[in-house]
Amino acid sequence: MASKITFKLEHATIGDLQQMGEMEKACFPLDAWPLLEQIAALILPGLVRIKAVCEGRMVGFTGGEVKRTQRVGWITTLAVLPEFRRQGIAEALLRACEQEMGMPYVKLSVRRSNIQAQALYLKWGYRQKDIWVGYYEGGEDALVMEKRLLEFNNVE
Repeated sequence: MASKITFKLEHATIGDLQQMGEMEKACFPLDAWPLLEQIAALILPGLVRIKAVCEGRMVGFTGGEVKRTQRVGWITTLAVLPEFRRQGIAEALLRACEQEMGMPYVKLSVRRSNIQAQALYLKWGYRQKDIWVGYYEGGEDALVMEKRLLEFNNVE
């Protein structure tokens, strides 16, 4: 069995734009963010942007947006290059994004057909809360999943 790769998590910057674009195309062939959305994700204030780096290469990325008045953080994207999956990168990115957002609730959307991602989210305590019909390119539904973070259980 191959050994796990070594990676580190860092904050992403506009300098990561080219690698982010490549990752979007590789991970979301139908739904890759347009260039302006990629730039916004990397420069707008108040957004969470964390990359996983292996040997100087971005191999994973997650972004999040905090909605303070709603007491919820939205994970807007979570991607790991196909050849780097099943190495703990997505889990590390997910946990880091949750922590950095610092909200009692975290939500995300996932394609109905993306069973592997759904399994990851279920493993880490997310539960389906809604369905956005026809949300994704090609008309596929999005499952909206939510997690209540344990450290906030006594806060209401």
